[in-house]
Amino acid sequence: MSNEITRNNLIDKISELLKTARNSVISTVNQTIVFTYYEIGRMIVEEEQNGKEKADYGKQLISDISKKLTNDFGRGFSSTNIKQMRSFYLIYSKGQTLSDEFKLSWSHYLKLMRIEDANERKFYEIESYKNNWSLRELQRQYDSALYTRLALSRDKDKILELSTKGQILEQPKDAVKDPYVLEFLGLEEKAEYSESELEQKLIDKLGHFLLELGTGFTFVARQKRITFEEKHFRIDLVFYNRILKCFVLIDLKIGELKHQDIGQMQMYVNYYDREMRLQDENKTIGIILCQDKNEAIVRYTLPENNEQIFASQYLTVLPSKEDLKQLLESNE
Repeated sequence: MSNEITRNNLIDKISELLKTARNSVISTVNQTIVFTYYEIGRMIVEEEQNGKEKADYGKQLISDISKKLTNDFGRGFSSTNIKQMRSFYLIYSKGQTLSDEFKLSWSHYLKLMRIEDANERKFYEIESYKNNWSLRELQRQYDSALYTRLALSRDKDKILELSTKGQILEQPKDAVKDPYVLEFLGLEEKAEYSESELEQKLIDKLGHFLLELGTGFTFVARQKRITFEEKHFRIDLVFYNRILKCFVLIDLKIGELKHQDIGQMQMYVNYYDREMRLQDENKTIGIILCQDKNEAIVRYTLPENNEQIFASQYLTVLPSKEDLKQLLESNE
């Protein structure tokens, strides 16, 4: 048996080594391709600026380059693609946070270039690299207006920090979004469902939910039972945030949030702080996810110096940025 375990460990290590090597090769190829396209863009722009920057000249230059490269190297060098390389240089020659190293794929940069706001573009570039987002996940985070959700709840200095460092978790409220966008559950906006059904949907799509929660979250338990003098209570979902070094408790509520729901979460948080938290861990965070909430009820139920319990709405469809702004303004 011990020989079999040793052999299996060896096979696992070899497999992991090959995966690492393969990922390294892919990363190197991606960086080389992106840098090459950047250089092509630079050469085109510099040629245009040699006293010949006219619309007709530039159009003909791109057409000639496209024909030559297509003839020599095959597909991938249409006039449209060459124009994208030119645009890539013009955008990323202006000093971007990670652009000097080009750690993302060309497909990522094609998406990023379509984001007009430079600060928003930098934010998604940083987050894509930090969290190893696929192109699909980048598109999803953009469609769910992650930057807007974070930026509208921050002052000017914190917004600038988003565009230079990405999302930084320094205190509990940094880990909380309002609203959370759960469109990946496939629930209709007006659908009727129970709290247990919503919980099951989140568990079924746990990977997506962790991405929506953000950086550093790991799943711990569902329907975690706690007992006081033979009375049993169950916390819907328990997570741990490795960056903040604390438990994060989530309770799901269908319909409007009530003050009793906040009091219940306060009890859960107190229990975890007193019975579950280790000495080197930070205080527990409680998040109540609800369909609707009254800000006055939240404000007057919680103490003025509250830094542990938060109430956030959840959306089951992707909002437009205009709808999201209205929602955030109504929550202020």
